[in-house]
Amino acid sequence: MRFGPVPVEEAIGALAAHSVRAGDVVVRKGTLVSPDMAMRLRQAGVETIIAARYEPGDVAEDEAALRLARALAGENVVVEAPFTGRSNLYAEASGVLLIDAGAIDGLNAVDEAMTAATLPAFKPVVAGEMVGTVKIIPYAIPETLLQTGIARAGRDALRVAPYKRRALGVISTLLPGLKPSVVDKTLAVLGQRLEPADARIVSDRRVPHEAAALAQELAGQAKDVAQLIVIFGASAIADRRDVIPAAIERAGGRVEHFGMPVDPGNLLLIGSIAGKPVIGAPGCARSPKENGFDWILHRLLADVPVTRADITALGVGGLLMEIVSRPQPREGGTSRGEE
Repeated sequence: MRFGPVPVEEAIGALAAHSVRAGDVVVRKGTLVSPDMAMRLRQAGVETIIAARYEPGDVAEDEAALRLARALAGENVVVEAPFTGRSNLYAEASGVLLIDAGAIDGLNAVDEAMTAATLPAFKPVVAGEMVGTVKIIPYAIPETLLQTGIARAGRDALRVAPYKRRALGVISTLLPGLKPSVVDKTLAVLGQRLEPADARIVSDRRVPHEAAALAQELAGQAKDVAQLIVIFGASAIADRRDVIPAAIERAGGRVEHFGMPVDPGNLLLIGSIAGKPVIGAPGCARSPKENGFDWILHRLLADVPVTRADITALGVGGLLMEIVSRPQPREGGTSRGEE
């Protein structure tokens, strides 16, 4: 594409690179300059304008943006019609956004003329929410450059894993002094978290904070209709040998990982029993504010596997805002029960 100042007469058939105003004559940015426009600009005293003219092999910005966006769009992602060199991508279903970060980085590294931006990976999204955008910076790019960008982008770099698990079993352990109202409020907060996924609590069990009692209830939940089990401990997990991990193993389950580099949310546990995922919730999960529990809960609701490696990779960006339930600021120490 040729770009630069040209005499008005030579701009006919080219695009006005910038808006031009002279008296009552207005030529808007991106407008194809017609003979009449050129004549009126000349009569208004304009001698030159900055114009862009396509060359053989160029692809116009809108077409280029659309082709790149379509290459990026995977399962449950739709592409909007392009405008001014931009094509947006939207979630077609509610779920968790999955991104091939290497593909996005690879595309953005090809040339400054092509850009792609997305929401954070694994973000919960709802149907109709914009998840990404492709922008072509100049008015056109060479076909060869576009093909390189498409190759780097690969296929289906943006996908939405739809929510699949709809039924949750909840077990709350009890200790003297823990008010029933606290447990009730915790379940109400969890219910709010489940609304975007159209999921619900199908089982609410409350047992003493003892490994034997909890193991017995877990064994029952393993045979129940619940697709995901969440345990709210009366006391936060302090060690792999504590009540909750011990009960999971005693019931025939497995502890996959304990601890998470997300604050609030450090004391989260993930495991499984009879093929069902189990979350040992941190104390901060009783709060409605975002914390590490949200990140893991929504992935599992969308049937996205969560491994030890996935959790240990959450440290960068894992320092979240203070939550009201934390009794002391971090600088002055924290309560293990709220982590």
